Amino acid sequence: MAILDQLRSPGGCPWDGEQTHQSLVEYLIEEAYESVEAIDANDSEAMCEELGDLLLQVVFHARISQEQPGGWDIDAVIDGITEKLIRRHPHVFADGLATQGNDAHTSADVEIDWHERKAKEKKRDSVTEGIPEALPALMRAQKLISRSKSVAVPDPAYLAETHEIVDSLGSEEQLGDYLFALVSSASSRGLDSEAAVRKAVLRRMQEIRSNE
Repeated sequence: MAILDQLRSPGGCPWDGEQTHQSLVEYLIEEAYESVEAIDANDSEAMCEELGDLLLQVVFHARISQEQPGGWDIDAVIDGITEKLIRRHPHVFADGLATQGNDAHTSADVEIDWHERKAKEKKRDSVTEGIPEALPALMRAQKLISRSKSVAVPDPAYLAETHEIVDSLGSEEQLGDYLFALVSSASSRGLDSEAAVRKAVLRRMQEIRSNE
């Protein structure tokens, strides 16, 4: 924060001084993807570096907001996530203190409870709300599936066939090759796989909303 103060102050760096929340969006996305790349490569040293770059974006945005009337600072960011973590883990924390030996929840139960509590806090009417539209289609599909586990929605007619295909694949690597082959085959026929999954997600969202 002290370094950002100097960079943003008179006599500091002209480039850093003229940045805004909006101008930094591309860097926030870029650093997030570079962090993912380091994780996928299992490169611990690169991961440390890229997470530092990502942290810089958080600090940068906090510094910009701090300059604005009624803005928040890095302490507000940290306080906010601290309170949220405690609030959304009632199976672990009681009045801010850890409850020892509490194994009443499975990981799946915790995930469902998390999304339900988040929906109540955000005053959302559907578990489909709050999933960023800008996410890549596959990531958005994964997020929707994760959030909608508690909603009873009829399975697609071809689900059993899909299960058979996935069961026949021996690893995540083979799944990746299979998905790549699907994209390749679709592309050769003039079909846009990203658009197809995006539209499938929207259809599924409508089905979930009608069953909530």
